[in-house]
Amino acid sequence: MSESSLPLTAVPDSAGGAVPGPGQALLRSLTPLLAEWLPRQRWFAGKGRPISGFGLVSVTELLPCAAGGAAPGLLHLLLRARQPAPPAAPGPSAAPAQRHAPGSSADCYQLLLGVRDVLPPPLAQALIGRPTGGPLNGRAVYEALDDPRLAGLLLERLRAPGKLGPLRFTREETATIPSGLAPRPLTAEQSNSSVVYGSAYILKLFRRVGPGVNPDLELPLALARHGSPGAERVPAPTAWFEAVVREASAGAGPLTLGVLQPFLPGHRDGWQLALAALAGRRGFTEEAYALGRATAQVHTGLAEALPTVVLRRGQLEQVAAGMAERLKAATAAVPALRPYHSELRNAFSAVADLGRRGHAAAAQRVHGDLHLGQVLGDGEGHWSVIDFEGEPARPLAERRRPQPAVRDVAGMLRSFDYAASQQPSGPGDPWARGWAAANRDAYCSGYAEASGTDPRDDAVLLRAYETDKAVYEVLYEARHRPAWLPIPLSAVRRLAAASSPHG
Repeated sequence: MSESSLPLTAVPDSAGGAVPGPGQALLRSLTPLLAEWLPRQRWFAGKGRPISGFGLVSVTELLPCAAGGAAPGLLHLLLRARQPAPPAAPGPSAAPAQRHAPGSSADCYQLLLGVRDVLPPPLAQALIGRPTGGPLNGRAVYEALDDPRLAGLLLERLRAPGKLGPLRFTREETATIPSGLAPRPLTAEQSNSSVVYGSAYILKLFRRVGPGVNPDLELPLALARHGSPGAERVPAPTAWFEAVVREASAGAGPLTLGVLQPFLPGHRDGWQLALAALAGRRGFTEEAYALGRATAQVHTGLAEALPTVVLRRGQLEQVAAGMAERLKAATAAVPALRPYHSELRNAFSAVADLGRRGHAAAAQRVHGDLHLGQVLGDGEGHWSVIDFEGEPARPLAERRRPQPAVRDVAGMLRSFDYAASQQPSGPGDPWARGWAAANRDAYCSGYAEASGTDPRDDAVLLRAYETDKAVYEVLYEARHRPAWLPIPLSAVRRLAAASSPHG
């Protein structure tokens, strides 16, 4: 192998995750740079745990990385970061693809690396480092999405579907994607990365990936192809790309890497719209009602487009047990929860009691992480629902599992409480509490009008899912934003009182 050419195009993973030949030389040279750079990225899930090594799942040369020219090269890597296993956390155990040696974990990440001999000053902040040795010895390796030329190449790949080694680029047959749209990376995301092209499209790149279709591709695509009324509420995938690697060949499917969808200029997310209303001491019930209708239309469409199931006694007991286990772990970690443990557990026990009394609950594919930040409004009453990935920290198999639709409703109800807590007078303001309560009711009424089913009539499940969400919020805020802890604790007190035998 010469220093001027990298014969790396599409080197697939072999058993155990080792990529032979030049791929390993590349990995060895990049390891010290990536071990320092990865933990600083907002989308890296293993913060607080040391990286003990890397495993190369695949490496693909999207643009030649030959030395001596002014043109940049582009490498696509799927890389496993080996770390000590995280502490036991609420929720199901890791999926099989995430299980490794006892006491260790190895999440798979998607990296797009630019390579240049000389890095232009506007890209200085994107520098990852210069490898010492290896096929890229002394050259600048940097975050490719910050380079308009390389970000533009991704759109060109999606315009012309095809294969490049383990990578598969697909475009909807009826879609026409213009060329030459200027790329603009977004900076506000947490678990993924996005690039806007002109004002026409947005490409979401999944950073932490695993075998199986990501719901953020699967669900919008199912809605669009089924043609249900809910489809107009969800931007349809225009194009996407995936990887087929050895670890995904056991039937779990390819790894979803990115999805291109229409961009909605002029829209603002529901969180921003709600905060603007609060800042002006304005009501938000018309918007909340319309949002409830939009949610119901999406749920109806998903139930028509994808299989549904019925949760009976055994499944409802499992749902309740999972919630109780998460409560136990959160209570151990956050002492402020302990006074409410028994009452909160009552909300979960009531779900198991439903099953024992012969009741059943319909379950379907849902959004999985619905809140005001996951919806876009045009300011005139039309809402779009986005980001169907679910909670990224959860295993993919769990996120794809049918669940009661009230889980999404509960998430939005909690979001109204969170928004109300952000207005200047604080979460204890009676006006803000009334604002949240009015919007919660309006949202449920809109949902009932569009679906024919009022989520408030499913009080036991709705309360349980809202309680489960509030418990999660307490744990999250205690770990990451202690100053925000009073927000979910206020909800915990309300929900505990509602679940008390004397409430």
